[in-house]
Amino acid sequence: MKTNTLYKRTFNQCLDLLARSTPGTVLASEPALAARLKVSRTTLRAVLAGLAGAGIVALEGRSKVLLRLPRAEDYLAGTDLEPLADMVERKFMTWMVGPDCSPGQSINALDLARQFGVSTSAIRECLSTFSHFGLLERQSNGRWRALGLTVDFVAELFDMREFMEFRAMERFVALPSDHPAWRTLAGLEQEHRDMLADIDRRYRDFSNLDHRFHRLVNGTAPNRFFINIQGVMSVIFHYHYQWNKKDERERNKVAVEEHLAYIAALQTGDLQQARHACGEHLKTARSTLLTSIEIATD
Repeated sequence: MKTNTLYKRTFNQCLDLLARSTPGTVLASEPALAARLKVSRTTLRAVLAGLAGAGIVALEGRSKVLLRLPRAEDYLAGTDLEPLADMVERKFMTWMVGPDCSPGQSINALDLARQFGVSTSAIRECLSTFSHFGLLERQSNGRWRALGLTVDFVAELFDMREFMEFRAMERFVALPSDHPAWRTLAGLEQEHRDMLADIDRRYRDFSNLDHRFHRLVNGTAPNRFFINIQGVMSVIFHYHYQWNKKDERERNKVAVEEHLAYIAALQTGDLQQARHACGEHLKTARSTLLTSIEIATD
């Protein structure tokens, strides 16, 4: 089981790595890839064989060439693949918007560790991360106090998201035509069209596609001061899809259509069109997120 889990996790991590490349790229050597993924060369070879079998990579002797970008269906599923920090964040966010947590409540790290089935150090690291953004307050007795996931907090966080994304969008439009980000964008455009064509069955998959699209756009404007902010943003924006199930299919359908309009505007290279499409999508996203928070905290 442990070996199978390691293989699956490494396979998915390798897909993430390949998603930032361009078809036709010659991959790094086995020692370099193994070191980057922090696995043995034996595990890496098994993963490369799996990628070759899926038609993602071509293996020719020591040469490894990327044939196509990974798609959502290439990833290996399994709850056992989730990194510990992500799992703790997921459980904590679910707990925080649930009936067991209210603003002003005292939080005992040991109790949460037992409840989540993880170490106290993992809980403390998670609590420390969220305390930096005003969700929690550390007290002198070693406990924490929940300040609550309020509408005001989320509105302020979204203000920061808009500032970051508009800046990133401007840089994306200015990218040279041969930049690999354009090919990645074209691949994401096709994934959006595929999802829209099968929206009745696949609308619950939108969260992952949304994350990858905005990560691509925001990746063109890295800023060392925004790295930690992006972490908590990602968690909150991801989990709001789970908090509000009302009209989920229709909301996600609208979001996919707005993404396609946004992508089309980026591809025109016209800054005004891109700014308009970005603004329309973020306006809808803000409304959806705030509604989700209000429902979750009722």
